[in-house]
Amino acid sequence: MMQRTALFVTVGGLVTSLITAFIPLWKTMNSDLNEVENYYSGLWHMCIFTEEVGVQCKSYESTLALPGDLQASRVLVVVSIATGTLATLLACAVMEGVEVCRGRPGLRRALLVVSGVLCWVSGLTTLAPVSIVAYTTVVEFWDENVPDVVPRWEFGEAMFSGWFGGLALVIGGTLFFVGVCMGDFDNRVPSPPNNTPPQRSLLPLLLPLLPLLLLLLSVCRLGLRGSDDQRLLSSRTLLLERC
Repeated sequence: MMQRTALFVTVGGLVTSLITAFIPLWKTMNSDLNEVENYYSGLWHMCIFTEEVGVQCKSYESTLALPGDLQASRVLVVVSIATGTLATLLACAVMEGVEVCRGRPGLRRALLVVSGVLCWVSGLTTLAPVSIVAYTTVVEFWDENVPDVVPRWEFGEAMFSGWFGGLALVIGGTLFFVGVCMGDFDNRVPSPPNNTPPQRSLLPLLLPLLPLLLLLLSVCRLGLRGSDDQRLLSSRTLLLERC
C-alpha cells in the first residue's frame, strides 16, 4: 500500500514538473502605461497577450545570450525530468504484484531504494531552478537603480506549480524509503521459541497438606502439654512422700 501511494505521489509530482518546464508562465509583466498588453516569460520562449490578436509566442533567438539563471534552470529541469522518469519506471517494475524480480527480494529492495534516491534528485532539481528564478525576480523587482515607471517582472503561476511538483517528488521518494522499511519489518525473521519448560510453583502442591500440618502441630502441642502435666504430678507426689 505504501509503495502504491509513493508511486502515485511521484507520478503527480513528475507530471506537474513536466508541465511547469514547458509553460511560459514563470514570470509575468504588465505595464500601467499599456494595460492591454501582458508579457509572459518561460524557460524556452516568451509570449505576449493582446486583446486584439491574442497570445503570440516566440522562442529565444540564442541560448548563449540568455541570462545565467535561465541557462542553469534549463539544465536542472532536464535533469529533473530524466531522473523522475527513471525513478517512475524502476518503481513500476518492482511494485508489489508485478512479475519482475519475483523471488528476489534483495534486488527489489535495492531498486526501490534507487527509485527513492532518484525521486529526491528529481525533486531537488525541480525546486532549485524555480527558487533561482524566484530569487532573481525578487532582486530585479526591488532594484533601486531601475526607475519606477519601468515595468518589472513578477511571479507567474508556473513558479508555484514548480514548488508543488518538487515537494511532491521529494515526498514520493521519502514514501519509497518508508515502504522499504515497512517491508523489512514485515519480513523480519521471527525469534525462535523458548524451549525451557516453565517453572511450576510449589504452592498449589502444599495447599492440600496445610490441614495435615495444622493437625500435626495441634497433636504436638497436646503431647507437650500432657508431658508437662505428668511431670508436675510426679513432682507433687515426691513432695508429699518426703513430707
